[in-house]
Amino acid sequence: MSNTSFPIPMLHSTIRIMAPFLLAAIGGLFTELAGMLNIALEGLMLIGAFFSVVLAAATGSLFLGVVLGILASIVAAYVFGFISLNLRANIFITGLATNLFAEGLTVVLAFQIFGNKGVIRFANLSKLPDLSIPSLQRIPVIGDIFIGHNVLIYISWLMVILAAIVIYKTPFGLRIRGTGSNPGAIEAIGLSPRRYGMYAILISGFTCGLAGAVLSLQMGAFVPGITSGRGWIALVAIYLGNKNPLGIFIACLVFGFAESFSNYAQGIMDVPADFILAFPYIITVVAMIAYSIVQHYRLKGSEG
Repeated sequence: MSNTSFPIPMLHSTIRIMAPFLLAAIGGLFTELAGMLNIALEGLMLIGAFFSVVLAAATGSLFLGVVLGILASIVAAYVFGFISLNLRANIFITGLATNLFAEGLTVVLAFQIFGNKGVIRFANLSKLPDLSIPSLQRIPVIGDIFIGHNVLIYISWLMVILAAIVIYKTPFGLRIRGTGSNPGAIEAIGLSPRRYGMYAILISGFTCGLAGAVLSLQMGAFVPGITSGRGWIALVAIYLGNKNPLGIFIACLVFGFAESFSNYAQGIMDVPADFILAFPYIITVVAMIAYSIVQHYRLKGSEG
């Protein structure tokens, strides 16, 4: 990345930071459209983060690490879905249990395997390489912001496009939406809303596993609680984005910028560090309050 003025590196960092939010939110969008509020996003991301970096280090392959991390997250998502849909457990309690289980599991496994409950670094593990396209990188501003990220960042953008196509242009997407809005109609054509609910949960497992891989493999290390509430922020992004892939992309861009700003502000602003570190979460709360107010007046206007 060329030497540019201060905002450019911060915007470049924003693109990198927003990827986990975006991937988790896209998966959560499928479950939301299927009529389920998936609060297990945080735990699924954490499982993906742990297994992707540990298995990448064990196999010596970043690709295998990503694949196996995704598979671990999908397995956890299946268990979550089976308990919620087949055993008819309360999905909120099951989601919370998934988050708590993931947090405990990763700490226990880290201690059993590495004898360490803190940060685990893998000296021999290569970080995800950045993609460099010299011809595009020479474009002023655009090249400095959007070029020079790792492949998983670009895959997160691709997932937005794929989600939009699947949701709005395919029979599968129509059935997912029907499962949430009118499950009786799905049953009337001989399909199972429960099955499509499970498909949606498995999709969230896939995207959350990928989101977790982005977090840990970018660092080349595993940090307990590495997700740090990103799954909850992704959940908020679904609503702020009006349950639409493009809207979710914009919402995640805002959250990514908030976190990037807080990182840069620590060194240049005479503000208590605790406040700066909390800034992304303050933005999340403010955004959710604003969304609730807008929805309230929109509902009031439609009734009037």
